[in-house]
Amino acid sequence: MENLQRKLEINEKNLKEINKFLLSSDNPLVGSLLEIIDSYGGVAEINRKAREAGRLENLMNRLERKKSPFAKDLEWLTKQRDQNAFISIPEYRRKILGKKAETIKPKPDFAVTLEISAMNFFPWLIEEAKRAIAKQELMPGRYIRVRSMKEQVEDDDILAFAAAAQITGASYVQTLDTKGTLPGPDGKPVNVHLGGAETITGYFGGVGEPNHYSLEWVKEYLHYHTEYGVKQVLNVNSGTVLLGYLMHKLGIDIEFKISVYLGNDNPYSVLWTLMTAKLFSREDGTTPLIGFNLSNSVDNRTIELSAYARKTFGFEDLVRIEHHITEAYKSIVRQPYNRQNELVKLADHVKNISAKHEGGLPEVEQTRAHPSDILEYFMPKKDIMEKGLMPLLLANYLDKHDALNKTARLLTENGLAFIAAQKLHRNEP
Repeated sequence: MENLQRKLEINEKNLKEINKFLLSSDNPLVGSLLEIIDSYGGVAEINRKAREAGRLENLMNRLERKKSPFAKDLEWLTKQRDQNAFISIPEYRRKILGKKAETIKPKPDFAVTLEISAMNFFPWLIEEAKRAIAKQELMPGRYIRVRSMKEQVEDDDILAFAAAAQITGASYVQTLDTKGTLPGPDGKPVNVHLGGAETITGYFGGVGEPNHYSLEWVKEYLHYHTEYGVKQVLNVNSGTVLLGYLMHKLGIDIEFKISVYLGNDNPYSVLWTLMTAKLFSREDGTTPLIGFNLSNSVDNRTIELSAYARKTFGFEDLVRIEHHITEAYKSIVRQPYNRQNELVKLADHVKNISAKHEGGLPEVEQTRAHPSDILEYFMPKKDIMEKGLMPLLLANYLDKHDALNKTARLLTENGLAFIAAQKLHRNEP
């Protein structure tokens, strides 16, 4: 059996052929990427602009110059943080465990990141913060955003949320507009065969970045990276995953998360992606791949095997495994869908995972006149306002907040650690 396994060894000659291909001066695939990078001023200039655009002081100045009402919200949020209005981690643990909190010591190396999706409108974060203060609950340590980037620019949401993430100490990821479900930068459909929910079977091949749109994705990333300091984005296509690796290898400080739309639903698909990450990692071992959002179908064994491959390649601390714990109640999975108990069984031995809450608890959702619906994730703000849906969508979002806090409670009751918004919830009393 050992002799058979040795046949899997990769031939060094094949690796040399790949390097020869990548370094060929007349390679149109690599050349097109280099031309785009050059058009943005080159690697060093791109990184410099991104750092400046993403500085909290600069984000706040831009909001104030625009006389955005979000500036006052952010000032309020900062004041609440500085006054320690949010419950500390020790206080939270005592609230849940009572006297037992003094004897149970969770392992910080196995802390689960509390994640929520989708945070589409900055005002929701303020409402969530008010609720967290009033009820002494936890704010997420990570947010996923899927709202149109162009819309976020129009109402300054992109600036406000970028600032809020720094104030709260949460990480977040944006979803670029260049994907099969939306028109491209040229106004034409990215995927001409998709028209919306009525053509849902067209999604079976992935959301898609067909033809030249893979390079349009690069352009869009560099635009928001240099203009707004956006660093982490969702990646929905194997082609743009490779382009992300290449950009990082060339020196651009890009980070991306593999989307559930990519369909990683078994350890071999994870291995495929991690192998490429290893091949294109920098000399210091880093990779732009910072997260894997696995398919809703995965079980704990698949996550364990994926973590095994991740650790072997040296990515355990770099690449987060993001697992759907709850899901939108309508239009995506069979309900009831709740993976909280499975998470508890996993979290004591698998490092660097997050608990993603994309819906409320099923028993709560089923009582709502308007339960959460994945098809509303990408609805334009104009349509939301015309249909009077914003209060209902906020209520759906707060149901996810409640589900996230239920997960935190279960982890705590089982002696497990979590990561909430790190600048809001202090680790000392």
